[in-house]
Amino acid sequence: MKAFILAVPLFALAAPANAQSNDQARYDRALAAGYKAQFLCSGLWNGGKAAAQIEADELTGIYDRIADIVPTLTPEIDERAHQVRVAFDTAMPPRTAQWRAGLGCASLPIGADPADGAKLPHFAGELVPYLIDDSAWPMGDRDALAPEAAVSAIAAKALAGEYGGASSAALVLHHGKIVAETYKPGFDMHMSQRTWSVAKSLAGTLIGHAVLEGLVDPAQPAALAEWRDPADPRGRITLDNLMRMASGLYSDTQGSRTDPVYMGGTAAFPRAAHWPLLHAPGSRFRYANNDILNAWRSVQERLPEERRLGYPLAFFRKLGMTRTIAETDWRGNFILSSQVWTTARDLARLGQLYLDDGMWQGERLLPDSWRQFVSTPSGPQPDGEFGYGATFWLMNDSDGVPADSFAAFGNRGQYLVIIPSRGMAIVRRGYDTSDQRFDIAAFTRDILVAAEAL
Repeated sequence: MKAFILAVPLFALAAPANAQSNDQARYDRALAAGYKAQFLCSGLWNGGKAAAQIEADELTGIYDRIADIVPTLTPEIDERAHQVRVAFDTAMPPRTAQWRAGLGCASLPIGADPADGAKLPHFAGELVPYLIDDSAWPMGDRDALAPEAAVSAIAAKALAGEYGGASSAALVLHHGKIVAETYKPGFDMHMSQRTWSVAKSLAGTLIGHAVLEGLVDPAQPAALAEWRDPADPRGRITLDNLMRMASGLYSDTQGSRTDPVYMGGTAAFPRAAHWPLLHAPGSRFRYANNDILNAWRSVQERLPEERRLGYPLAFFRKLGMTRTIAETDWRGNFILSSQVWTTARDLARLGQLYLDDGMWQGERLLPDSWRQFVSTPSGPQPDGEFGYGATFWLMNDSDGVPADSFAAFGNRGQYLVIIPSRGMAIVRRGYDTSDQRFDIAAFTRDILVAAEAL
């Protein structure tokens, strides 16, 4: 049989690679524009910051993939519509972030018309105003402070950079009172920042409240809609597996990177749920945003429709966390892996809830064993200095730190350390970079030494 050789011009062979390269560059510009729109939107209307502050703090020291692109993009801020638009390509609509009261900013998908911002889910319930600021601590801000010089001196060192990183706030709560509190110039106790992965611990807290209400059981399968086919092995993944970063699921980005959701406007829940099972559930630790997105979805699917959008906000308001906003995607699904904005004082309130073992103002908000559950290791553990419980990190092996210490950690240096045996919660906020990190273990140890006489 005669062999046939197909002659293909060399330029034709090269064209797909060039086209793919161009599309990748275009996609990265779309991600950068979405990132800029989202952070400007959230910083302006959740955080109460000026655009120049956001440019300096939130939009520097960011992912290498978009770091050089973001400064080249010009935002359009629509104060009346509470919308930020950032153009990235002359042939496509701008990337758009839309703010909504009680729900913060949602990033529209790539290619969406800015007019679609008006179609996003809106919170229809009652919004608690900031009038409770005048109430007594911890529901409000009155009589919160009982400054202690030795502890305040250590907090001041954090702001001065002596523990590394770039601190924006340091606060120490001891036996119900704030004994140290300091902020970088231009910040105050009511200015919010993004929590990054501290949101995972907030998600774990909200899940605990849902457990108390009888909505979910961590020991049972998460049973997401896509996993309910009897032949789907993902149906064995429990809520506990997800909370402990031990689902066994694969994803295309290592660890906490979720670029299509965080920057691309992809719907969070379908994206997180579609990955295949690569390891037996409970057999391998892999820190992943997807596990927490799936964990919260397992709760959200069991909530009555009328409670879904208001559930996080209602819980935060019970704690006096009036400046804490959990944001959603454009479908109304909460991105509780990272996208929450809050203040140092509101994180201290969360710390107090755990110091009081789930009780708040005489009402039980978490199961009486929940603090033990989230702060106890079970199954596979991460490598490194810190262990992992269920949505909280463990500091039980840190020198000079009590064994019952557990913490919420977030990107760029967001920390809430809870030490029940000392009646103490430590908050540190920052704008760290990958090569300039804050030493939270050393800071915690020095705060504890300074507080020994209290």
